Amino acid sequence: MKRVLVYGAIGGVLLVLLQLLEYRYFVRTVPTTVYGGVIAVLFTGVGIYLGLKWTRPREVVVVREVAVAREGPFVLDASRVAGLGITPRELEVLGLIAQGLGNREIGERIFVSENTVKTHASRLFDKLDAKNRVQAVRRGKELGLIP
Repeated sequence: MKRVLVYGAIGGVLLVLLQLLEYRYFVRTVPTTVYGGVIAVLFTGVGIYLGLKWTRPREVVVVREVAVAREGPFVLDASRVAGLGITPRELEVLGLIAQGLGNREIGERIFVSENTVKTHASRLFDKLDAKNRVQAVRRGKELGLIP
């Protein structure tokens, strides 16, 4: 067993020496510009790979709550309306805001001036603790004031 290991090691060393001699011959016969080109291609490949890896946009996971449609017809939560102190006219204005109408269009629908609509909307925003129309509509839906 020992003899096999010794002969195997000697054979391995001889193979490495033969490969080195062949490598030296190869190095002398090929011009140095070829080596420069090979190195340039290798560095270009590595650069492109790393550039793509580092500049690739990272995945962003957005978690949002989505309102699920209620089963059955919409039922106004009268206790919430009374608790918030919302008048029927303000509730009507909230419904028209939710439909995407502007102040002038709302005024034409309910036969009041544009300034009156602004007043109703402003009071409604205060009662719903909203800063704009989108927040008011979202808050109204959360509270069961509008469908």
